[in-house]
Amino acid sequence: MKKYFGTDGIRGTVGQHPITPDFMLKLGWAAGQVFAKEGKSTVLIGKDTRISGYMFEAALEAGLSAAGVNTLLLGPMPTPAIAYLTRTLRGQAGIVISASHNPYYDNGIKFFSSQGTKLPDEIEHEIEKWMDEPMTTVDSAKLGKATRVEDAAGRYIEFCKSTIPSHMGFSGTKIVVDCAHGSTYHIAPHVFEEIGATVIRIGTEPDGLNINENCGATEPELLREEVLKNEADLGIALDGDGDRLIMVDHLGEVVDGDELLYIIAKSRIDNKEMNGTVVGTLMSNLGLEHALAEHDLELKRAGVGDRYVMEMMGQHKCILGGEGSGHIICLDRTTTGDGIVAALQVLAELWTTGKSLNELKSGMTKYPQTLVNVRVSEKRDPETVEAVLKAKAEAEIELNGSGRVLLRSSGTEPLIRVMVEGKDVVLVDDIANRLAKVVKASMA
Repeated sequence: MKKYFGTDGIRGTVGQHPITPDFMLKLGWAAGQVFAKEGKSTVLIGKDTRISGYMFEAALEAGLSAAGVNTLLLGPMPTPAIAYLTRTLRGQAGIVISASHNPYYDNGIKFFSSQGTKLPDEIEHEIEKWMDEPMTTVDSAKLGKATRVEDAAGRYIEFCKSTIPSHMGFSGTKIVVDCAHGSTYHIAPHVFEEIGATVIRIGTEPDGLNINENCGATEPELLREEVLKNEADLGIALDGDGDRLIMVDHLGEVVDGDELLYIIAKSRIDNKEMNGTVVGTLMSNLGLEHALAEHDLELKRAGVGDRYVMEMMGQHKCILGGEGSGHIICLDRTTTGDGIVAALQVLAELWTTGKSLNELKSGMTKYPQTLVNVRVSEKRDPETVEAVLKAKAEAEIELNGSGRVLLRSSGTEPLIRVMVEGKDVVLVDDIANRLAKVVKASMA
């Protein structure tokens, strides 16, 4: 077990341990001890637009300098951009200061390796080991230097555009782009404008406090309204750190991560760029599994979280994976989940087929899905409770092979998540609520 690192770095409320300036100073130093083993190294630091990012950027940079490590400061940059720049600028590691889709009063830290991938567990364990050591400072002549990378945004914009063929132009396509007042505010609109689209910008005025507030990939209603009002061809919503994508078609219908994953997978199949397997999660819609099967693709289900999706992609040597929440990973284009890159892959399929987004998503029929959270007295595996197992087996018989039942414990709260999906929405709701009552009676 790790002391500080979770499945996606270190995250919490600003001002509460460990999301404090003194902790970040020590974290920078501890990471510096690990990264400086082979002599003076260089670490990149980027952040999203929340106000506390300035404070933590300074603290991390000071800690790294004390350990004798140079830093390249990127300023506000999407998480996937930091992964890309760490790789291309030959950094030993990249640090992201962000709490992704959370409100401004949260923040967090995650690391990328020199290859633009998540840090291995053993490196995170080693950093934690140094956190327990007394902090020291190298000789003044060996202190790390900090340099600001002035062209970081331009470098990443060019990379994003390079992930689709240069002959594809989108003149005459009207797109609403919602940047969630986050780290893509100065990047995403330029990417889509430079490939020829007419862009209507929303969520591009960050003030340090409005990141993800009633906008972005987690709340696409504003995007939907703007698409309909402006009679746009489609809408693109990113989250605060730019690794999630949700889209809206010209009819105002939301296109979620499962549907986007299907569209990109079908594009890869049609272009003979992949075969075999796509990775989703335990929560991926059954309709995705069935739609992929029609193209001889198998859906493998990882645990919930992009880290687990990535791990399973590595195990099965897959190029494509994602979650319904909008994390789409195209390993044939980049090294991590990237909302802008994923959106470009969808646009490329629109260009190739001449179809609308609404037509592209119609190849997949989403099954009704009901999720009920049941608060329990202690965190326990529901599959070990006899009454719950019996009720689950009865539910599966009732669905008669045309649906799915999933019971899982929350990773952060004493909750059991009861999920049922199938073709009949009334039956799905009824089974989910009945099963939730059994869980409550047996485990609360």
